[in-house]
Amino acid sequence: MSDPATPPRSLAEALRQRDDASLAALLRARPDLITPVPTDLTQLATRAGTRASVVRALERLDRFALQTAEALAVAADPASYGELLGLMTGDAGDPAVAAALPRAVGTLREQALVWGDDERLRLVRTARELLAPSPQHPSPTGLGPTVREATAGMSPGRIQEIVTAAGLPSTHDSVSAVAALGELFGDRERMAALLAGLPEESREVLARLVWGPPYGQVTAEPAAHLRRLLDRGLLLPTAPGTVVLPREVALHLRGGRAHRAVEALPPALEPAAVHRPQVVDATAAGQAYTALAMVEELLKDWHEGGPAVLRAGGLSVRDLKRTAVALDVAEPVAAFWVELAYAAGLLASDGEADERFAATPAYDEWLEQPAARRWTRLTEAWLTATRTAGLVGGRDAKDRTLSALGPGLDRSAAPEVRHRVLTLLAGLPEGTAPSADSVLARLRWERPLRGPQQDDDLRGRLARWALSEAEMLGVTGRGALSAHGRALLGARAAAAQEAPPAAEGPGDKLPFHHVPVAVEPLSAVEQASASAAAARLLAPLLPEPLDHVLLQADLTAVAPGPLQRPLADMLGVLADVESKGGATVYRFTPGSVRRALDAGRTASDLHAFLAAHSRTPVPQPLAYLIDDVARRHGHLRVGAASAYVRCDDDALLNEIMADRRAAALRLRRLAPTVLATQADPATLLEGLRAMGFAPAAESAEGDVLIARADAHRTPPRTAPAPVPDGPPTPDATLLAAAIRAVRAGDLASTTPRKQAPLGSGELPRTSPAETLATMQAAVLTGEALWIGYVNAEGAASQRVIAPIRVEGGFVTAYDHTADEVRTYPLHRVTGVAELADEG
Repeated sequence: MSDPATPPRSLAEALRQRDDASLAALLRARPDLITPVPTDLTQLATRAGTRASVVRALERLDRFALQTAEALAVAADPASYGELLGLMTGDAGDPAVAAALPRAVGTLREQALVWGDDERLRLVRTARELLAPSPQHPSPTGLGPTVREATAGMSPGRIQEIVTAAGLPSTHDSVSAVAALGELFGDRERMAALLAGLPEESREVLARLVWGPPYGQVTAEPAAHLRRLLDRGLLLPTAPGTVVLPREVALHLRGGRAHRAVEALPPALEPAAVHRPQVVDATAAGQAYTALAMVEELLKDWHEGGPAVLRAGGLSVRDLKRTAVALDVAEPVAAFWVELAYAAGLLASDGEADERFAATPAYDEWLEQPAARRWTRLTEAWLTATRTAGLVGGRDAKDRTLSALGPGLDRSAAPEVRHRVLTLLAGLPEGTAPSADSVLARLRWERPLRGPQQDDDLRGRLARWALSEAEMLGVTGRGALSAHGRALLGARAAAAQEAPPAAEGPGDKLPFHHVPVAVEPLSAVEQASASAAAARLLAPLLPEPLDHVLLQADLTAVAPGPLQRPLADMLGVLADVESKGGATVYRFTPGSVRRALDAGRTASDLHAFLAAHSRTPVPQPLAYLIDDVARRHGHLRVGAASAYVRCDDDALLNEIMADRRAAALRLRRLAPTVLATQADPATLLEGLRAMGFAPAAESAEGDVLIARADAHRTPPRTAPAPVPDGPPTPDATLLAAAIRAVRAGDLASTTPRKQAPLGSGELPRTSPAETLATMQAAVLTGEALWIGYVNAEGAASQRVIAPIRVEGGFVTAYDHTADEVRTYPLHRVTGVAELADEG
């Protein structure tokens, strides 16, 4: 580790001065730096300065930290902390900004975007290139180029004319003239005197350009008030007909501020309403029950095989509309329930030749779980899913319609936005519902939009969808986070503090954030514990399933609440759902009763079932309906001839043959009690039932076939894997191993050697005899050696080892690079050199 008292000369040296905790904070904040693990701190610094990594780091800064980086980009390189403070607070000062600035600088230091002590703060070169003003990429500060940059292509004679017009003595060269002009524009008193001598029209021109954009247009013969500005260098030409306000002039006119408005603190969440926590929990529990019912109804509607899969994948617009009608919801809401079931692994394509969507075997397991556990299964899938139902119906980059269950719906930022929205709600007092606009404003402050993102505020749309989806799922109630929703986030997120910590001094170099950051999503073990806690809180709030219905004389049954699953399943076969709501109304029809008989039930079974589960006597019309359908059920037998009909009552067969509706079946009599047809048995069954008969199918042996209501299921399927938003955040074990490897590799590459390599970056080269002798001597003295080593794959590396034993063509040594004892074949060692004595 470098001497902390010595100012670092590069980012790599600044990283060497960090302790392990600080390096871990860097790698945790920027996980792309650890993929793969760098060989040493120099490579880590190089990777931290690459364009892709810096862009990603800048996109994850909050607004104030980004404004601080933007101020450093327009400051001198390097800049002192005092200069930065002046750019952020201006001449008048701002106590709130001054108090928050140390934390912003600490954040930039922690993420290796800024390095150096408080007297020499340096923004990494790539970040400066991205944030510094240029004609192609204007700075958010609204500032233009410096005098030196703006006069780079100007003739020496013209520069001397500007210097003279500004009241400065002429110089012998352009460099000193430009420096003198810049010094003038940076001097408050002399600059004030220069501006005071200008007419009002000239000052108005400067006022229009001061906050940006700093560029303006002039004619070939500018007016007198513009000519005064051009003559004194207060406006400088950049191209024919284009002038720019130099940065030094703009900063003077702004009172030294780099930004028009500095947002040091995050915007507060504004409460839209405050409810009693009990009301919030009860409302959320009702929504949670509705969510379970929606998913069950969806998959029940698709239980015999759902809609066909489009050739390009996904659900057709027509099938989505039909599903929305079946669920009695709007199409975007139907798309959400479909996508949620898919994300939870309850729904998938069956993979058949005629591919269709259907429930998975996991759906049957899900149905057997308690209601609260089923709810946590859905919410866990929602929290981690990257598929975004809100995009359904939109267009992709190739102007193709995005369909539900189709490709192109993954947005890697979705889980992080959902988690952050719920964490913000968890930081409010219980029962408080924030306004959606204040939540969006907070998220925009935490992740401000830059460049092309401003035209597509994806995070804003994700946040709005997260608020509405959380309400539909019952995570929130009336806009406020419920108790079980709070438990779902886990104790760490629920206890997240929103108040900023006490201010630190400007010289503090410890890694810290100037506002509390979003709590990281829970690990699998933590999430399982949090889900169990949420289920315990939700379970008492859900309605208890009922074991009875109310039968009525109009052939209907009323379920005054949710029914126990065996009762609901049987009633779903025996009757048709007529209406839903707080109470579900079922209607008994000849077709529904026949459906129960086809499923293997007898008339006596149905009478006993209704008597056992009805709080009212079984109405006589319902009993008559069951007996009448049962009396005719199975009187006709249908088998394969292609198909045949047999019946002991030849008069009934005569009636069928005489019916005009039987013409399409093309029946012919084989015997007094047997009719045959070329139609298949299913078509024959359907045709006879349409004519008002109640035939039963039979096997080749003549036994009645029982048509059980077995649902169509896909083969076992796994839930779709979320698309990660870059490399995952490394855990503590990986961080510790990576830091140990980087430290050891840095030791190997930076330790002084008595024998220098043949060339920069080359491995040491010695003869086999010299290598062996040096190794044997080091065993006796216990000294460490620097070696070059080529592994079996041909990859060369440098290592620092302490030899323990040399025998049989192998050296056993403690490898400082790998931090373990290893054995190396001597023939793979390219050479050896002694390390220089320290001190």
